Amino acid sequence: MKQKVLNLDNKEVGEVSLNPSIYKQELREDILHKVITWQRAKKRAGTHKTKGISEISGTTKKPFKQKGTGNARQGSLRSPQFRGGAVIFGPVVRDHSYSIQKKVRKLALKIALSAKLADKKLIVIDDLQVESHKTKDLKLKLNNMSINSALIIGLDSNKHINFIRAYRNIKSVDALPSFAINVYDIMNHEHLILSAASIDVINERLS
Repeated sequence: MKQKVLNLDNKEVGEVSLNPSIYKQELREDILHKVITWQRAKKRAGTHKTKGISEISGTTKKPFKQKGTGNARQGSLRSPQFRGGAVIFGPVVRDHSYSIQKKVRKLALKIALSAKLADKKLIVIDDLQVESHKTKDLKLKLNNMSINSALIIGLDSNKHINFIRAYRNIKSVDALPSFAINVYDIMNHEHLILSAASIDVINERLS
């Protein structure tokens, strides 16, 4: 499979071969949903917490005698029915992550890449180096390519300093190094922009 390579001025400068086993997968929404749900679960902090009765400060004395007061029997002022009391079966600090098979994760990434290519939303850029670090200059280039929302793959923090400084102020544009490509971020943006160098990294990871 051949895909044209553009520069940031939206001019064709060559072409690149895409591996059909990676970029020609059948759309499987169930697989995409499974992996995106897994990714979102991993991102949850799990720091929600309420106090149980053993953690509430206060006296352990019985509020009043068991019988003869005309009130419902009570054993503690720290019980949940009292203001300032405990929460029964409330949330506790825990890890929400779980595991899924590596082959399923790889398949989902292939499906996500294939979906963007099939929708003509996958763009290959020869190089992400820019002369200006100003956001308005990069925004103009993206507008000329009719790009409003994009995930850019292949950034190198040493080589692409100007590009990193420019894109950070564009709300709908995110960028990742090649090794960090993932299903959630791909599907969360309209366009997927791959640097020519990132193609080899993706091929090595998914082949």
